[in-house]
Amino acid sequence: MTVIAARLYRDGERVRDIDLTQPLPALDDPADLLWIGLHEPTEAELMPIQSQLGLHPLAVEDALDRRHLPKIEQYGEHLFAVARTVHLDESESNTAITYGNTAIFMGRQFIVTVRHGSLRDHGPIRQKLEATPRLLKRGADFVLHAILDFIVDGYLDVIDILEDKVLGIEDRSLDAFLNREETAQLFSLRRDLFRLQRVLSPMQDVANRCMHLELPQIDADIHPYFRDLHDHVRRADYRVAGLRDTLTSVIETSGLLEQQRQGVITRQLAAWAAILAVPTAIAGIYGMNFEFMPELQWRYGYFLVVGLMVTICIGLYIRFKWAKWL
Repeated sequence: MTVIAARLYRDGERVRDIDLTQPLPALDDPADLLWIGLHEPTEAELMPIQSQLGLHPLAVEDALDRRHLPKIEQYGEHLFAVARTVHLDESESNTAITYGNTAIFMGRQFIVTVRHGSLRDHGPIRQKLEATPRLLKRGADFVLHAILDFIVDGYLDVIDILEDKVLGIEDRSLDAFLNREETAQLFSLRRDLFRLQRVLSPMQDVANRCMHLELPQIDADIHPYFRDLHDHVRRADYRVAGLRDTLTSVIETSGLLEQQRQGVITRQLAAWAAILAVPTAIAGIYGMNFEFMPELQWRYGYFLVVGLMVTICIGLYIRFKWAKWL
């Protein structure tokens, strides 16, 4: 287990760091707030915190599972939320979204975060709130909003990058035919966007529940913040849906352009076959063993026939070229 930070605050001001190997401090003052950040703890490492804060065993079990989709549950006086984090793994040949998991335990005077697989720690949130005690003193529900908003901002950062890539593929598909590598990247991006939508939909439900349900752990004056969070998630979902539609149109456009190219090639082959059919027919006739042949009976017969074949071929070529078949 990595302890990112464990601190006690009072009225939004930092009091001291907490040693998790020792018993947690008693939160006797209503202005006290305990904020603990953990990275990939084991069940045994989380058990002392569970027993001292009274965390529900089912919530602890879910917090140790990396596969949960976003959700929020109420366990007595405590709230338990799960959010999926995203990170863009970029290489020269491929771009893929990797997922992490952040579980959040929240009571009136404490908040505990458990991160799995996420490369973005909550240090920037903590620094921002510590720099503005008037915000931190609003309590654990405000910290919960700040963490969820930070995670949603990560969605938007990833979507910004994917949007540039999708638009780049769209431009290239109109200028030239996509090669095998670009086609594979296109389908990979489409699959990643589909998976991201599976995360965004339940995340909207989390924000909606925090905004509309009467949860005793969340004060009414925090509801506008969760309404803003819900709007951010909904915007992210709309953008992902738009990118999926764009990729679908790129696939369809690429298929239409390929069909058009094959049609042009087919017409060109048909035109050349028509042009070559004339000299082939004439040469076939003169290849037969007849007794009377122009080139045998007339001195200039052979040249006349060859000239006739060339004239017909040139005429057909000009005709097909004018018809834009070649």
